[in-house]
Order: sequence, then C-alpha cells, then structure tokens
Amino acid sequence: MMLTTKKLMPAFILITALFFMWGLAHNLNPILIPHLKKACRLTDLQSAFIDSAFFIGYFVMALPAGFAMKKWGYKSGIIIGLLLFAFGALLFYPAASARTFGLFLLALFIIASGLTFLETAANPYITVLGSAETATQRLNFSQSFNGLAATLAPFLGGIFILSGKEITDAQLAAMNPADAEALLQSEAATVQVPYLVIAGLVLLLALVVWKSALPEIQEPAAEVIDAEAASGTIFSDLNKPSAPAAANGDARSRSIFKQANLMRGVLAQFFYVGAQVCITSFFIRFASKAAQIDEKTAALYLSLALLAFMVGRFAGTYFMQFVAAARLLVLYCIACVVLLALAITLGGQFALYALIGVCFFISIMFPTIFSLGIVGLGGQTKLGSSLIIMAIAGGALMPVIMGRVSDLYSIQIAYIVPLICFVPIVWFALRAPRVENGLSAVH
Repeated sequence: MMLTTKKLMPAFILITALFFMWGLAHNLNPILIPHLKKACRLTDLQSAFIDSAFFIGYFVMALPAGFAMKKWGYKSGIIIGLLLFAFGALLFYPAASARTFGLFLLALFIIASGLTFLETAANPYITVLGSAETATQRLNFSQSFNGLAATLAPFLGGIFILSGKEITDAQLAAMNPADAEALLQSEAATVQVPYLVIAGLVLLLALVVWKSALPEIQEPAAEVIDAEAASGTIFSDLNKPSAPAAANGDARSRSIFKQANLMRGVLAQFFYVGAQVCITSFFIRFASKAAQIDEKTAALYLSLALLAFMVGRFAGTYFMQFVAAARLLVLYCIACVVLLALAITLGGQFALYALIGVCFFISIMFPTIFSLGIVGLGGQTKLGSSLIIMAIAGGALMPVIMGRVSDLYSIQIAYIVPLICFVPIVWFALRAPRVENGLSAVH
C-alpha cells in the first residue's frame, strides 16, 4: 500500500495533479527552444538561455519557498506557486506581441519561480503522506504523472506551436522588411493561445486547492543516519542489517550544510537536472541534424522519448519493490552513459533511438535522488528539500555549456556534456545510506 489511510487519498490525488502541471510547463521548453530560435533569430547558445531563465528561477526562489513553507505551511506555498505560474504564463501574450526575447525570458523566470514553490511543497509532502517505508515508491508514482505531462507537452506543442516552416537568413534577406517582420511575428504569435489556456487551468487548480482541506503534515522526528558507515553498502547482500544510526546528537541541532548525504544529493540533483534538460531541450535540434528530419516529426519523436520517460517512472516504481533504490540508480546511470556514447558516435535513426532509451533510464533519477537525499532530516526536511530543489539550477548552466559546444563543433558532439553529468550521480548513489525503516525505500 502506498498510502496508510483512505483519508489521505484526496490530498494525494490533488498533489499528484501538481506534478502533471509542472511537467507540462517544463516540457514545453524543448518546443520553445527551436521555436523562439527561429522567431527571434537566435544562435544555439542564445536559445539555451530559455532553459537558463527557467532554472535560475529555481535557484533564486528555492530558499524563499522553503522558508515560506516553514512559516505558512504546504497549502499556502502551493497557492503562491500556482498564482506565480499563472502570471508567468499570461506574460507570454505580450512577449509574443512584441516579439521580445527578454520578455519571454522574464515570463519563463516567473513560471519557474511558481514551480519552485510547487515542487518544494509537493515532493516532501508526497514522501510524508503515508508510510515512510514506501516513500520513494510513492514519490516515483506521483512523478509518473509528471511523465505523462512530459509525453503530452511536445506532442501538443508540435501541433499548436511549431509551424513546421524552415526560415533561413537567406529567405528573410530576399523578402522586403515588412513581409519578413510579418512572417516572424506570425511565428512568435503561435505561443499565445496555448499559454493562455495553461494560465486558465492553473488558476482553476489554485481555486480548487484554496477550497480544499489539505492536511498539514508534520515531518517525523529527526533521524540521524551515519552516511559514511552506510556508504558502499548498496551492492552488498540485501538481507544484511542496515548500518546503525549514528549516536552523535539530534540532527535538528546540526547545520543543514553538515548533512553529508544531503550535500551529495544536492550535487547529484544539480548534475542530473543539467543532464535531463540538455538531453530533452536539444532533442529536436539533434533529430534535425543527426537524423535529418523536420521539426514537427522531431516533436513526435520527442513525445515518444518522453513516453519512454513516463513508462520508465512506472517501471522504476515497480522495480523498487525488489531492487534497492540506490542500486537501481547506479545501474540506470551506467545505461545512460552507454546510450549517450552511441548517440554521439553514431548517426541516423539509431542515434535517435539511443536518446529515446536514455529518456527511459533517467526517469527515476529526480525522485530517487530527492528521497534518498532527505533521509533522516526530520524537522529540517523542508529546508533540505529547498536545497535539493535549488540544485535544479543545474538546468540553467549545463544547456548553456552544451549550446556553446554545439556552436563550436556540432549538436551531436555537444551531447558529451550530459554524458559527463552522470559521474557525480553515481558517486552519490554509491555513498547513499541504505535505510530499511526510513524515507529511502530499498525494498
């Protein structure tokens, strides 16, 4: 059972809906990157700032969101997040009308600021909304609906946002300035209606949350894990007893920055999000160059890749009944490295299928790193959650590096950037404490 009582089910369903909504917002970015690159005439490096503006929002707002949640509770934080989300989506209308890239970036920053509140609240809320032993499974299950949104976003974006037109500098130069401006304006305007619809749905969800009686969950008492003693045990016999808790004082009296397991989790999450954003954000560019397919067809392949991501979430939730979460994380990282190496060295459809395979294997990483990273924090859980959410800023830096590599060499070679990102994730997983009666579900 993933929930301990039926009383918690309505809250579980409502919070899971939040996972769907921010999955939709996140996974429209891979559509916006090639779309605004064309409409605003950007380089790969400039288009990568779409991700930077988005994920810098997480970095800036993560700690304020955590403190707000600690003071006013989860429900208030969720409502604040939804209102910011809706406001940012509404800004897409004037941004497209003016065809101003900076205003698009501001809108994305505000959306991400709202999502920071949602993720800071929803991720730990799900982990404590039921049995501690199944927290990782429960979080992976809810994140699976994030995967559903991820599958739908590029499919819908390909239909309603991408025009399928290739607009070259030579074509624009051959047109009179008024016609060229009208063409680019028509491209920019395709984002207006979709984002108005998103804003409306988000405001409706905010109203439902406001009217709902969400229980304010209290974190369990602090549990101190001796991460050093427990590290390196994930490939040992699963029937052996887990490492004992350290008797070195109450975790609540320790600085959050001295929680070694949490700090490794923050680092791992930074590189994971950087890798995921690189893989998906440049997918359409990769498909057009490596496999020679048009942007609308590439959007369908991206939708297929994110379907693999969703299936991977459900599969990972199932596998964790039999395989330790940290062990599975290591195995999936190895699979990602192998598939990315194939995508970099090979071309054509096979390289595209290799990237789709990567999307399957990265599926469990965010929730697994999150739940393993906050093990034993007790009363510091909200603040620790904020730090891990803050690490989403990896999605702001890595795509810029990748965009620069792409401009210098090629988009295919640029995929070495996410490949390298999996190394610190393996390090975190190898040293993660194995806890049999805590927040890290290892059964």
